[in-house]
Amino acid sequence: MSPTTQNQAFNALLFLYEQVLDISLKNQNIQALRAKRKSRIPVVLTTQEVTMIPNNLTGIYHTLVSLMYGCGLRRI
Repeated sequence: MSPTTQNQAFNALLFLYEQVLDISLKNQNIQALRAKRKSRIPVVLTTQEVTMIPNNLTGIYHTLVSLMYGCGLRRI
């Protein structure tokens, strides 16, 4: 289960107890930890790889890729 899903379930339980059931958990001796997301290292192309991409294209594709690179657009 992902850390985001775990934290969402934890927040749902907190809301249930504190807002719906009106039971305060702050005075209880509960040692609850939130799940932490792993840091992800992005995949980055080298400068040489970046220059090779538009150089291998022709026509409108070369223009579009060059424009996207120049504008700083990213792949979603």
